[in-house]
Amino acid sequence: MYKSSLRLVAVLTVFLSVYASAMAQTVAFDVTRMDNSVEACTDFFQYANGNWIKKTEIPAAYSRWGSFNILGENNNNALKEILDANAKMKAAPGSNEQLIGDYYAACMDEAAIEKAGDKPLKPYFKQIDKIKNTKDLQRQIAMMHAVGIPALFGFGAGPDAKNSSINIANTSQGGLSLPDRDFYTKDDAKSAETRVKFIEHMTNIFKLLGDDANAAAANAKTVMTIQTRLANASRTRVDLRDPQKRYNKRTTAQLGEMTPNFSWADYMAARNVPAVTEINVGQPDFFTEVNKMLTDISIADWKTYLRWMTINSAAPLLSKAFVDENFNFYSRYLTGTKEQQPRWRRCVGATDGAVGEALGAEYVKKAFTPEAQKRMGELIDNLFAAYRENLAQLDWMSPETRQKALAKLNTYQRKIGFNEKPRGYAGLKLERKSYFQNARSVGQFNINRNLKDVGQKVDKTRWGMTPPTVNAYYNASYNEIVFPAGILQPPFFNQNADDAINY
Repeated sequence: MYKSSLRLVAVLTVFLSVYASAMAQTVAFDVTRMDNSVEACTDFFQYANGNWIKKTEIPAAYSRWGSFNILGENNNNALKEILDANAKMKAAPGSNEQLIGDYYAACMDEAAIEKAGDKPLKPYFKQIDKIKNTKDLQRQIAMMHAVGIPALFGFGAGPDAKNSSINIANTSQGGLSLPDRDFYTKDDAKSAETRVKFIEHMTNIFKLLGDDANAAAANAKTVMTIQTRLANASRTRVDLRDPQKRYNKRTTAQLGEMTPNFSWADYMAARNVPAVTEINVGQPDFFTEVNKMLTDISIADWKTYLRWMTINSAAPLLSKAFVDENFNFYSRYLTGTKEQQPRWRRCVGATDGAVGEALGAEYVKKAFTPEAQKRMGELIDNLFAAYRENLAQLDWMSPETRQKALAKLNTYQRKIGFNEKPRGYAGLKLERKSYFQNARSVGQFNINRNLKDVGQKVDKTRWGMTPPTVNAYYNASYNEIVFPAGILQPPFFNQNADDAINY
């Protein structure tokens, strides 16, 4: 699904990102973590964090450790209490309590998940097996996209970068399973090793699906060949940072000329996309190459690729063998995480990711007060006043630029704590029978809702993060700063602390 890019707010400094203890911090400022043997002007990082770094080890279930993780753990404990309570009750169908309770309970039902094994994927594999030609292949890709299975490219609604009041259809490069193109294209020793490990991982997954060793290895190499070709056609991370390069509107006729082997009319009809006359194509060269690949690559190889994309997206939702293999490669090998999070933490995170607006409504009742919201608003008022004063005095800024800068400052939106106009989940049905099916239902619900935005006015009341999230962002399309309740906790913010600490 296309999403507007979210950037970290600059006020979350390096100092705060590591300045915390192994337990949830409740005081505004703890001087015992500082290293007073070092002069601040000589090495401020060591001065501010030295004792904490010396005494703290990265827990085995993490690849990094700092204030974000520690506060996240504190929030997770609060969310666990909420979810445990809701999982035990029988709430009204469709209510926040029912959605979060049933999703969490299904995720925690390891016996049912083990019994199901890979059976939830059988219907998808049967559909893939029926592919006989390019038209069938396109139909299958559309079906997979409709339920949130990534394959070949991305497609969805998002604000028009040059008319941010309207949502348009966007399509972008995709289809990879490693983090980005560099993992496929760089020729250093570590990258080469990673590709070998990735092929081994795919082989192991195919064997878990029942392929014999030779077939599994061959299938893994087939997927690697296809994804490497996609990677070579993809833009680099540097290019992807350039908004001008990501903005390439095409009429539907022009898009058809670009990819004569792919019917966008059929694709959008299968996806129930509202009628459009133009689409933003994030990376035109990528789609030119995809057009060639549709006829260059055999249907048999495409079926292997789609089978892989299906299982790879589902592995964390399946039985322990799939979860462990997925963890061993993506977490243990790629990020250095030594052990998995306990089941409850994974299910807390999954529930927040699936129905976080509903879970966040309960979290805010426990963790965020109207007084904290008011205090944060006052801090931002004061920062904006300082910015306004500073802008008036900058000698390097022309009068025209100053006028535009002040206009932008005056139109900044702020969102603090939680969305006061939640969209809700009307129509979403969740049960306790199948964790996999719940995840698919949520994916399909969100995707359908996103596609309905095509051609519609942008709703700037929406949030890109859930209330318990330990993060913040600036969204250029909306010209807004957003601080979820999850990060407005010590050490990042404390309503009882002195102003100097909170600034």
